[in-house]
Formats: sequence, C-alpha cells, structure tokens
Amino acid sequence: MTQTPPLLVDIDGTLTDESRAIDPRVFPVLREWPEPVVIATGKAMPFPIALCEFLGIQRNVVAENGGVVFVEATDELQFEGDHEATLAVAEAYRELSHEIGFGSVDLANRWRETEVVVSLDQPLEPLERLAAEYGLVVLDTGFAYHVTDPSVDKGTGLEAVCAELSLDPAAFLAVGDSENDAEAFEVAGESVAVANADATAKALADRVTDARYADGFLEAVAPYR
Repeated sequence: MTQTPPLLVDIDGTLTDESRAIDPRVFPVLREWPEPVVIATGKAMPFPIALCEFLGIQRNVVAENGGVVFVEATDELQFEGDHEATLAVAEAYRELSHEIGFGSVDLANRWRETEVVVSLDQPLEPLERLAAEYGLVVLDTGFAYHVTDPSVDKGTGLEAVCAELSLDPAAFLAVGDSENDAEAFEVAGESVAVANADATAKALADRVTDARYADGFLEAVAPYR
C-alpha cells in the first residue's frame, strides 16, 4: 500500500452530495486517517470546527478561504485579510439596492471574521467592481460569491498550518472541487479534483476522479486505504 500522506480536504461539493449534505461514508475515512487532516473551506470557522469536533478528530482548520486558520496542537488562531474592506464592499453593494441574499439572520455571514459572502442569485458585476475598488477579489465557489483579500487563500492557509505542525505542504494530498481550492492544489504534493469540480480546479489537479461529490472523495483517497 502507498504511504498515507497528510490530507487537506474541502467540505461543500467534496465531502457532500449535491444538496450539500455530508455523506456519512466519509466519517470513518476522516476519523481513521493516520496522518494529520486539515479541513479547508470557504465557510466561517464554526462550521469546520464543529465538523472536527463531532468527528472526534484534531481541529486543524483553514476557514474563509485562508482568512482564518486554527491549529489545535499549538492552540494557534490566525486571522489574515482586510475584513473592514469586505464590510465596506457589502455596505456599498446594499447602497446600490442589491441584497446580500441570506435573509435577516444571515447565518452565512454571522460568524465571518475576514470575508463577506453574497448569494449566487445576486448580480455579480457590481460586486466585482466594488471589490476591485477596495483591492479585493470575488471568488465563485459554486455555493456563494466570496469577497476576499487576494493575499490569502487555502494555499497560504495550508502553509500556515504546516508552519505550526512542522510539516511540508508538499507532503499533503489535497482534495477539492472549486477555484478556491486552486492555490492549495498548487502547494500540495498531490491534488485531486472530484468530477463535479469547476474548470479551474480540474485544470490544476494532478488527478480528476470519475465519481462526483463524496463518491469522488472516496475515489481520491482509495489508493491510500
């Protein structure tokens, strides 16, 4: 059997089905993985932390596309990116009579500390224009538009985790499905895009699975189990 590498894995579209429900078949894989596991997501930190907590695995998390990094072993929490600028973009967007699109409670943004996300049913062009005015970019993850600082990404997040754990990013297997996984694919030693991935992720991946969503994740890690 091939030596098992440390693992970095996305959540939405990678550990889930198309309705964004996590496939329970991935639970034993993540629990039993013998090397460090890093959950890397565009979601705010409470979501991946909760996933790790209920799985019973180390809470090694890259959240908000690299804006937030937590490493349990060193009790290190890092924030990167210009959150004030993202909030200013959101306010300017509303002033143009557009909506953020997640309701009055807005659970998508409630716990964000470095980004703002906007629903995909809202207009993209004015959001990109405003983001550029503040030196920010907009990522389309297939689930939301993320207004984010271009200086951080899942790749910088993985590097930050590795610095804490004295690991080499090139030792990692990275599995994902979206353009927000691209930078992690570039720094990881091996990258796999699941079949439902967007064109950017597929172009940068070392392998593309035949299967989609969580089935694709299970296919991606099969050589190491």
